[in-house]
Amino acid sequence: MNRPLVLSGGRVLDLAARAAPLCDVLVIGGKIATISQPGENRPPDAEVVDVTDRLLMPGLVNAHTHAHGALAKGLCGDRWPLELLLNSNPAFNRGRTTDDKYLCGLLQAVELVRRGCTATFDMFAEFPVPSVEGVHAVAKAYADVGIRAVLAPMIADRTLYQAIPGLTDALPDSLRDEVAAIKTAPSDVSLDVCEQIYETWPFDRTMIRPGVAPTIPLHCSDDFLRRCAAFSADYGLSLQTHLAESRTQAISGPKRYGMSLTRHLANMGVLSPRTSAAHAVWLDTDDIALLADHGASVVHNPLSNARIGSGVADIRSYRDAGINVGIGTDATNTSDSLNMFEATRWASYLSRLRNVELQRWVTADEVIAMATDGSAKAIGFGGEIGRLEAGYAADIAFLDLAHITYTPLNDIVRQIVFSESGAALTGVMIGGKRVLWDGRMMTIDEADLRRRAREASARLIESNRDAKAFAQKLEGFIGSFCVAQSRQVATCGVCGSTH
Repeated sequence: MNRPLVLSGGRVLDLAARAAPLCDVLVIGGKIATISQPGENRPPDAEVVDVTDRLLMPGLVNAHTHAHGALAKGLCGDRWPLELLLNSNPAFNRGRTTDDKYLCGLLQAVELVRRGCTATFDMFAEFPVPSVEGVHAVAKAYADVGIRAVLAPMIADRTLYQAIPGLTDALPDSLRDEVAAIKTAPSDVSLDVCEQIYETWPFDRTMIRPGVAPTIPLHCSDDFLRRCAAFSADYGLSLQTHLAESRTQAISGPKRYGMSLTRHLANMGVLSPRTSAAHAVWLDTDDIALLADHGASVVHNPLSNARIGSGVADIRSYRDAGINVGIGTDATNTSDSLNMFEATRWASYLSRLRNVELQRWVTADEVIAMATDGSAKAIGFGGEIGRLEAGYAADIAFLDLAHITYTPLNDIVRQIVFSESGAALTGVMIGGKRVLWDGRMMTIDEADLRRRAREASARLIESNRDAKAFAQKLEGFIGSFCVAQSRQVATCGVCGSTH
């Protein structure tokens, strides 16, 4: 049996009081038993860990990521909207071995921990079809590092070119024929594999859980969406989809369905308290009400939304409607890092550009709550992680209060949100276990990981040169199409202006 653990000499973030008093934290069985005055509630057999000059805060929860992007860092073009990224996805991701997929999981998990994260939602894609072996490889990587995760195979039964009305027609005849030959796996194949994954899940669900991820509503047939919703209900799975992320999606939803994408998801039975909508940039007042009425969450991805020009989500309106909002980074090939400190800061900063009225700016207190408790609820870990309270898991990030970032220490909440980059992070504890300590990963040989990742990346780039060349032939046509679509998005139903 594990000994009780006392974290002694540190300051514990009290978000409500905007303070960080000196406290002892007693951890028993991986959970916080008590937070008390120094010296109180110390069992005689407890291991005492000195955390003097450390701030203890809830581990950040990155509520939207894609581990398959970990080997594709730096490959997203400078002037790519979402649709150009999707056009190139096969060139980044085809031909991967099971070990490559495991490496993706390791890379992502280590980077998350080194950014103060203790949990994530991973929409992991395999091309052309998900596999039990591939998903299990990524889950094992998370388990080996020691981080919590919801791992959801990202699936669809339409290609990008089939999904967007008018896109194929915008291509020249020669390319149109080549694009028409590109197919997704048959829907029954993908969904049957997912069912095998859910029914045979071998991992500890307190740490790593399966999920379901119909990638983008437009990329999924109606029957496909209904079956994903049934999986979510029957197996109690968290479901995440990319909702109204880009201007092109915002225009294409009504063209295909005669209604918004959010309304279509509601009609398909997809929206529920288990649902989280990633991005959710282009929502109108009816969409917001639908999400609120169904108890769904929104995952705000400000870095990615800015990087690929998707827009600025009006999270103030979502919160005012009673929607739970979490924060994510998206993949390392779209927002270029998994730094949740940066994503949290940008979530507050961009609200100042989105809203003229000062009272609608999102405060430091609000975004840090979104990045911890809000994200935990969004991914299905609500009430278990995301807070430093008795009964919650001991998922803790440790910041060095002697760091220049906190010198002088005038307002702990603002300095975490507006000043912290992750540079002051010294440790991460997950379930009472030290995963990162004194700046060193305790569970993974990082030198070996770096070597293997570099070798795999070089091999995959070489093997996918033809796929990259084909994607490049399409870029100019798809880019022009997206620009034309964007010009049709004249106003936003929420604020009356473009995002």
